[in-house]
Amino acid sequence: MLYGFSTPKHVKDAMIRAVLEDKNYYAESEGVRELREAIAERESAKGMHVMPEDVVVTNGVSEALDMVISSIAEPGDEVLVPGPCYPPYLSYARVRGVRPVEYATLEHEAWRIDMDDLKGKITSKTRAIFVINPNNPTGSILDEHTLKALVDTAAEHNLYLVCDEIYDRIVFDNFTSIGRYVRDTPVVILNGFSKVYLMTGWRLGYICFNSNARALDGLRASVGKLARLRLSANTPVQMAAIEALRGPQDHIYDMVSRLKERRDYVMKRLDAIHGVSMYVKPRGAFYIFPRIDASLGYRSDAEFVIDLLKSKNVLVVHGSGFGSMGSMHFRLVFLPSIEMLEDAMNRLEEFVHSSYK
Repeated sequence: MLYGFSTPKHVKDAMIRAVLEDKNYYAESEGVRELREAIAERESAKGMHVMPEDVVVTNGVSEALDMVISSIAEPGDEVLVPGPCYPPYLSYARVRGVRPVEYATLEHEAWRIDMDDLKGKITSKTRAIFVINPNNPTGSILDEHTLKALVDTAAEHNLYLVCDEIYDRIVFDNFTSIGRYVRDTPVVILNGFSKVYLMTGWRLGYICFNSNARALDGLRASVGKLARLRLSANTPVQMAAIEALRGPQDHIYDMVSRLKERRDYVMKRLDAIHGVSMYVKPRGAFYIFPRIDASLGYRSDAEFVIDLLKSKNVLVVHGSGFGSMGSMHFRLVFLPSIEMLEDAMNRLEEFVHSSYK
């Protein structure tokens, strides 16, 4: 049990049962039919019309992301990604010879997407807009006005709109799926079981295509071919995922309640540390993304993070690892217990106070 969180027992039991019942064979490449039906029901309930045929089950969201990028863009093409963003969005694009172009999010406005900046970066080479909602690393949640603007922009410029919603139920505020506004726009939703269902090591995710978007037919076909190329996702895990979606959901409320308490504790501690600016309260996920003040005299966020690790044995992630717009920030994870967070925050506070130059 890591940080007091554990995969729900009924999900673990379903996994064991699947193995003992010899459901250890290759599944359909696109995913077990019953699981695809359950996923379609879940995503349709969030707003986007999804049929089982619109779902491809993947080995985590990472494989889903790679499949989508390699299907929509050729070497030399561009995709728009949020700045800052989860690093694989940058890496998977680059490994395919595709250029990730960061669009700005406004820290002083709760990391709201700067739609003018995004639109200004659309060129003849742009193939898609990528969105992470709730966001990793900032914990921000997009408002309805921004979601509508994203859909309108994708439709106007004939672009794919790909939205990663893996933290959609780990939220401390109102959350609206982009699926509510998609109409017939070529929208693709990525999601998975790692976070909400505490199945990180089980590696299961999925791709959902907007049923009403005929412009997605080619992408559907390409992703289907890639799915068949790698045979299938883990079959017993897929059987457990059915139970995850259709079984009791009580653990989510408990998990979010504990995470909210931990978020609020870390916020309170950060507010008292001079030299670290905390502008934004995370509204989802389990990350805080503070700014490192220039008064500390650090030349880079990486230097700050390495010094903190070496001197205090506290590990955080340097902000520039999330793209150029994460520069002079660091990502702090508030998954651990209050006791562990208290120790870490004490050490961070001591480090910052000793760092004035």
